[in-house]
Amino acid sequence: MIAFDVPLDAGVPGGHRGRMPSWSVFAAAAPELAAEVRMRLDAHVHKTLATLRRDGAPRISGTETAWREDDLWIGSMWQARKALDLRRDPRFALHSGSDDPAPDGGAGGWTGDAKLAGVAVEVEDPETVARVVGPDGPPGPAHVFRLDLREVSTVRLNDARDGIVVTVWTPEGGVRTVARK
Repeated sequence: MIAFDVPLDAGVPGGHRGRMPSWSVFAAAAPELAAEVRMRLDAHVHKTLATLRRDGAPRISGTETAWREDDLWIGSMWQARKALDLRRDPRFALHSGSDDPAPDGGAGGWTGDAKLAGVAVEVEDPETVARVVGPDGPPGPAHVFRLDLREVSTVRLNDARDGIVVTVWTPEGGVRTVARK
């Protein structure tokens, strides 16, 4: 874990603080970072979603994201483990996917990653589900979650490609950037 990560459950019963900002609220507050995060999310179809199992252990699942109604959404097959995890404890972490490093172990074509954390809000209204899933969605019932955000970050190489630059947004702290070599 990066030393300046914000704990999602610090002193909060139930693990989250109620309503968190949606993507559209985050994008209005930090438009440049939102554009970079969206670019990194859109660079890979498959992302990695972390949820919490019943015993508190992490579970990693593949997922895809969708941009609908100015917000970020994920879907799930009906009664899939990740959906059941999120229904029980809505906290999540999402990783954008990563370019492969160069064969020599250097950064190569790696351009950076985006990471998001927050709570997934299940929406069960049939009209909203139909809009989010779209005509190409799976047949039959599905779970649909809007991702509300507690922390959003990017990690990339600096211009000299000899260190990393981490940019983090939280609702309380706004945008801050840390460079490391």
